[in-house]
Amino acid sequence: MGIQRIGPGARMSEISVFNGVLYLAGQVPKETRGRDIREQTAEVLGMIDGLLEGAGSNRTRLLSCQIYLRDMALFAPMNEVRDTWVAAGQAPARATVQAALASPGCDIEIVAVAAA
Repeated sequence: MGIQRIGPGARMSEISVFNGVLYLAGQVPKETRGRDIREQTAEVLGMIDGLLEGAGSNRTRLLSCQIYLRDMALFAPMNEVRDTWVAAGQAPARATVQAALASPGCDIEIVAVAAA
């Protein structure tokens, strides 16, 4: 079985697909950089929804998420948004860590893995 790459670029693909599993690249806010973590989180989750939909999947098929926050003080307000986004009974495995993010103005980056 081959590897399919969706949205390939010079440094990364938006999604790599192998054996029925979608591996999404880390998603960071584009329009809400420098704004409230709630807005940034909502934007990133919307981007994930769009990528999953484009690949024939959806958030109920998420297997895992790694959430990177610029500051752990943003954990509670990020969860306010994320907890309403996750379908009841469908929460994926998850890790949340504090990290120095590469994109200026970004307080969050989310990497997701989902079943196709």
